[in-house]
Amino acid sequence: MSTLSRRHVLALGAVGLVAAGCAPVATKPTPKPSKTPVGPPDWAALASTVAGSLAREGDPTYDTVRLTENPRWDDAHPLAVLTAVSAQDVAAGVAFAVKYGVPIALRSGGHSYPGYSAGGAAGTDVNPSLVIDCRGMSGVTLAADNTVRIGAGASLAQVYDTLGKAGRAVAGGSCATVGITGLTLGGGVGVLVRAYGLTCDSLTEIEIVTADGTLKTANATTEPDLFWACRGGGGGHLGVVTALTFSTQPAPDVTMFSLSWPFSSAAAVVKAWQAWAPKADPKLWSTLKLLNGPKYTSGPGIFVSGTWLGGQSTLRAQLAPFLAAAGSPSRNSSTQHSYHDAMMSYAGCSNIPVTECTTDAGGKLTRDSFSATSHVAYHVLDDQAIQELITQVKVARTTAGMAEGGISMDALGGAVADIAPDATAFPHRSALMTVQYTATFANGADPAPLDNYVRGFRGALISAWGDGAYVNYADASLSNPSTSYFGNNAAKLASVRKKYDSKGFFSQPQPY
Repeated sequence: MSTLSRRHVLALGAVGLVAAGCAPVATKPTPKPSKTPVGPPDWAALASTVAGSLAREGDPTYDTVRLTENPRWDDAHPLAVLTAVSAQDVAAGVAFAVKYGVPIALRSGGHSYPGYSAGGAAGTDVNPSLVIDCRGMSGVTLAADNTVRIGAGASLAQVYDTLGKAGRAVAGGSCATVGITGLTLGGGVGVLVRAYGLTCDSLTEIEIVTADGTLKTANATTEPDLFWACRGGGGGHLGVVTALTFSTQPAPDVTMFSLSWPFSSAAAVVKAWQAWAPKADPKLWSTLKLLNGPKYTSGPGIFVSGTWLGGQSTLRAQLAPFLAAAGSPSRNSSTQHSYHDAMMSYAGCSNIPVTECTTDAGGKLTRDSFSATSHVAYHVLDDQAIQELITQVKVARTTAGMAEGGISMDALGGAVADIAPDATAFPHRSALMTVQYTATFANGADPAPLDNYVRGFRGALISAWGDGAYVNYADASLSNPSTSYFGNNAAKLASVRKKYDSKGFFSQPQPY
């Protein structure tokens, strides 16, 4: 499975069943900024305060820790990178930034699509910042009641490895290096979403340092508005998350399946899939991809892959109505796995230890430059719109710099739709699917043609799918991002932000 395909099926250290996370701390409110200048930032004082590390330009680790997962943002030179190892470190970083008026950028996995977590990359409208990187807090601790407390910097690979080995599961994405925090704050779509709901639906409690410098614990009864906003309202607006607690499920057996057709079948496959996938048995999830690029020498590829929480024999009955409408695939394969092995396989890490399932030094994964945007689709495409989709996929092959590009459609429905649109900040409960328009390209290449491609693809289908978008696939070019991401929940999110960050300390280019 290609890197693009693996990433878009959907943000370090070793982790054991009981591993160190960040302990709750009591912190005093941060003093309001002085009305008179307090002088230049005292970086040495901050470095001496934290248990983690503070890297500034010229320090030996700076050129490593400043990097995100997308090399297109490698030109960012943040003021400093604070690798926090505790909630105390996070609180100290926030207090420092408030005192000296230093902008901050927040990072849990480093997958911010518009590059906001890079802390000052060109073209992001983010000034050079103090990056608070939470990846030093990656503990995963399973409790006797089968809840799991996870440090804010844990990657999905770490979470799946720990839980899977303990016979438990959470629903999440498929990209190994995505951070559990960013995934959850935006909602969290993934390969078990129709059976178990969004990742945020399993969240029971969150610990977060707000703009006043205090560590708050938010759940359904304590700070309920803050808890509501952290279940789908996106990251970077209300505070710095330090830990999350989730309910878990017994780890299921997972049958993974993969289908493909010649591209001449594209119209029939798209028409059949969109009518079938969001309404299938909730235990079945699938994604439809139409991809193109130089490696597709005989034409674009069309693929359906997915998961079934049952055996291979029962999968055939689930696929039968789809295949009857789509036509017989040229490839039809399935394999049954434990939850642990299935999730590590999706992550591209089935044959390596979790300590190497990373792009960090010593890791086996590589960073890829990419551009992406999204839709959240509430309607099926008619025949004319399907033809437009096919045309746009063909265009990918002639787009300058393209390695692989196209569209990925991930089914919703099932458990996602069982929750009211205003019960959490994620509003798109009745949508049929989330959609990504993607393009990967060589590191160092000009991203402009790729940005134009994905945004042009999205624009070609706005008449069919409207302007809804998924905040975890953020796009800086959206004209009204708050409405696109949050719909009718946008006003309440703005109210919650005013309550917890009245001065707008946590600012980024797409506010509520």
